[in-house]
Amino acid sequence: MRRPPVRIFSYLPNPRVWKSLFAARLAGIEIEITGAKPAELSGWLWDVEPRPLETGESNPAGPLARRSRRGFSTTLYKTDAFLAAHPFGTVPAAFVEGENGPIGVFESNSILRAVARVSGHPTLYGQDAAAASRIDSFLDAALVFAREAQVYLLALQDGSAELALHARMTGAYDFYMSGIESALSRDAWIAGNTLTIADLSFACDLAQFLREGHYDLALGALGCGPVSRNGPGEFPRAFGHLFALSEQPELHELARYLRGYRARLANGNTEHGR
Repeated sequence: MRRPPVRIFSYLPNPRVWKSLFAARLAGIEIEITGAKPAELSGWLWDVEPRPLETGESNPAGPLARRSRRGFSTTLYKTDAFLAAHPFGTVPAAFVEGENGPIGVFESNSILRAVARVSGHPTLYGQDAAAASRIDSFLDAALVFAREAQVYLLALQDGSAELALHARMTGAYDFYMSGIESALSRDAWIAGNTLTIADLSFACDLAQFLREGHYDLALGALGCGPVSRNGPGEFPRAFGHLFALSEQPELHELARYLRGYRARLANGNTEHGR
């Protein structure tokens, strides 16, 4: 049986992984996604062939035990083969089939690019090198925004958020969203006249950021509201684009993810995220 050209291991659900899933659907190819809820990944062997740990493998003093890094507070179990493919040791972790076997690809936008490349779709990653380079520009800008958002959301989650972090996130959000708003004032899609992976990256990263509304108590303790509290009012094109993308059948997970947020908007409550 032929293996899918791209396999992804991650915590689930994960909008950053949905970028690649949506691209695969739009291109008509199959990819494989494996994983579990974040709290359950400490019970998995992180490997080229990831799987739940077997009896005797979950030894904190054993050779597979690794110190947790970004986003995890427990011991994780990773093979040398996994770390050779993924030197930063993070998820989502993709394996792309190459001539000499699977190759590790990391960071959600790079995995997204890989899916678009192997699919051979004529427009998802641009019609030519110039168009692809413009798409890359939006993907790089999204990566900066998403990195700031990850630090901010994790701090809200563990109670370590400070006013300075909220202010920094506000600046990153305003910068990124202003650029998207400007792009959409000129074209129907972010990178031009057709849907590309720039649109998928934007939609998934913004949707995940809107989770900040889950942390009312942490924000209240800072005396702040959500950074995105008036998002549709400040950036109507960008949020309209997000909602329109979520209504495409290939992106149905995104529609479910945003359902609560859109319900609050309909009720006139913009103080909360998703």
